[in-house]
Amino acid sequence: MTLPAFAQRIAREPILIGLMLLASGGVWAFCEVADEVVEGDSHEIDERIVLALRNPADRSDPLGPQWVEELMRDFTALGGVGIVTLLGVVVTIFLAILGKRREAIWLVVALAGGIVISLALKSLFDRPRPDLVPHGSHVYTQSFPSGHSMMAATVYLTLGAVLAELVRPRRLKVFLIVVAAAVTVAVGVSRVYLGVHWPTDVLAGWALGSAWALACWFTARLLHLGRLGA
Repeated sequence: MTLPAFAQRIAREPILIGLMLLASGGVWAFCEVADEVVEGDSHEIDERIVLALRNPADRSDPLGPQWVEELMRDFTALGGVGIVTLLGVVVTIFLAILGKRREAIWLVVALAGGIVISLALKSLFDRPRPDLVPHGSHVYTQSFPSGHSMMAATVYLTLGAVLAELVRPRRLKVFLIVVAAAVTVAVGVSRVYLGVHWPTDVLAGWALGSAWALACWFTARLLHLGRLGA
């Protein structure tokens, strides 16, 4: 297939154009948040939100009953490296058994790339963790961007997209994407609630993780389209 013909085929695929625009928007959003963080303009609002989630009389006490705090710890675990890696391995094997090699490779690239990008950016920005309140979860790396939020966006949105590709009913496709987005949001909110991340850390993680997941989805569909037209 010639390059002009390939470009015309892409132009006839609105989902590819949409993925490209959304991924670009995610990168732009990350850059905007990062700029605010580097300039220090976000610090005041970050502090206000973190403190708003604590008992004014006792900063070690998050708002809400004890079960809410336990629920947030459960949510935050869904974005941990152990959980997302285990889930990624299991689903990759499942896809391989089904003969969905393209989807399996797509998932592995998204997972591995997300971890590398997250760690590299944490080292680059080297932002300290919040010190206003006691942490409700153990942390070992720098604060910006939120690795849990980024990995949740990367893995769960990728899983939602992969599974959506395997089913036919549109309502089921939408349901899978909505569930993936809901889990991603829950993980990010839990990080702020537990006092281990600033809100801007989470926003940056969501933006970049979503952009990476969409970029992987775009590339997978693009390669598939190229093979179809070969």
